[in-house]
Amino acid sequence: MSERDDSLSLPFSLLLDALKAAGEDTRLRLIAVLAEAELTVSDLTDILGQSQPRISRHLKLLAEAGLVERHREASWIFYRSASEGPGGKVAARLLDLLDRTDPILARDRERLDAVRATRAQAAQAYFSTHAREWDELRRLHVPEEAVEQAVREILADRPIRSLLDLGTGTGRMLELFAPDIERGLGLDLSPDMLAVARTHLDHAGIRNCQLRQSDIYAIPAPRDSFDAVIIHQVLHFLDDAGRAIAEAARVLRPGGRLLVVDFAPHDLEFLRENHAHRRLGFARDTMEGWLTASGLVPEGFRTLAPQGRKGEGLTVSLWLARDPRILMAGDISPTDRAATLSGPAGHREIA
Repeated sequence: MSERDDSLSLPFSLLLDALKAAGEDTRLRLIAVLAEAELTVSDLTDILGQSQPRISRHLKLLAEAGLVERHREASWIFYRSASEGPGGKVAARLLDLLDRTDPILARDRERLDAVRATRAQAAQAYFSTHAREWDELRRLHVPEEAVEQAVREILADRPIRSLLDLGTGTGRMLELFAPDIERGLGLDLSPDMLAVARTHLDHAGIRNCQLRQSDIYAIPAPRDSFDAVIIHQVLHFLDDAGRAIAEAARVLRPGGRLLVVDFAPHDLEFLRENHAHRRLGFARDTMEGWLTASGLVPEGFRTLAPQGRKGEGLTVSLWLARDPRILMAGDISPTDRAATLSGPAGHREIA
């Protein structure tokens, strides 16, 4: 007989309450479909073909039993199957036992696909509306592929279990790291951008990342929550970049890393008028001053200059800093880290 895994055991009363909550056909269907995507009551009404009051009542019972999680995004509330706590354990076990090819669940997934298609159309419409300004910005700096490669290289020296992407935008950073992390969280203040990000993550089949609407100055997570935090092309929109860095540092675990990606100082004033940029880039010492003031240790710096004549376009800068409370296992030497940050030809380390 195999030994029992006590980590999977639950108190009698908790298990009984969870099973009572799940033991109804609509609620079991809700658990199954919410394991596929984060959805609103309106979405679920379309998928299950039931009235909004009825769906809301079932969701309330599931949430009280801890089998589903809920979060507010502007005037909408999103639901998903619980991933943590006692309810998460029960939900995961029920999902393991379910035959996903069952005709009832298969029909629900077909309707879910229709909801996703509607979302994708709305996201594409928003994206198309703003495509001209994004294309204008992309022409000013190095290709995004080069920036993404640098981001991956800089964070490649240690495993990342939990990742926070502040100002997630289209969710690209989460998509980039999703195969290598246990869980990811993307925060953005814009519901429109979150809709775009949700569509991208759904299309990529990513299930280990969540999206939340949140102010970057008030991250909805306790201290010591994440192994790595990325702030990618966000700080130049803010009035108080230093405050945002301090809040990011708060949620880093001991030894965790913060990577900031933004523009070097420039004089393209039209970005203030046309694209709401508050800051025209950041000097290395300014950024490192904020990192140090937040209790972090700056560990590396890299720049990616655009092709063309010197002085034209936008140079992208990348700053890496670490929480100094401990040196985590596998931390590399400063020499090796400098080699990692210096990157391939065309990237230069600033002394």
